[in-house]
Amino acid sequence: MPLPQLTLSLQFGHLQDPAPHRAALPRHKVARWIRHALEADAEITVRIVDAEEGQSLNRDYRHKDYATNVLTFDYAAEPVVMADLVLCAPVIAREAKEQGKALADHYAHLLVHGTLHAQGWDHETSEADAEAMEAREIDILAGLGIDNPYASR
Repeated sequence: MPLPQLTLSLQFGHLQDPAPHRAALPRHKVARWIRHALEADAEITVRIVDAEEGQSLNRDYRHKDYATNVLTFDYAAEPVVMADLVLCAPVIAREAKEQGKALADHYAHLLVHGTLHAQGWDHETSEADAEAMEAREIDILAGLGIDNPYASR
């Protein structure tokens, strides 16, 4: 079965040190990671932001006053998935380092995670939903050759 079609906009906001993030996020890899998590064709914007922009968006839209790793703004799931995925570069870099993961692998996980959210998956509704979403992420990432992000190191 062919992978869904993806129209991708990849944007980098103002970052203090963009080089490692640009290196970890070549357009072809970002598209591949997202397409493997899609169940339908999609139009997705991925924006890589600094902590200030990440905190502002999280505060304004989720009423949580801190920068988080990924925010998903989903606009439509059918017939075409339409969403914005906002990833906070400094948070992701810190988490990858703390968890002993390659930066690109952590980005891949969070792009898969955000893409699943854009299609209605939710890990905050119940323990069963969280387990189902986690299992789906592990499965998708394994298909991409990326280790289980939830396995302790």
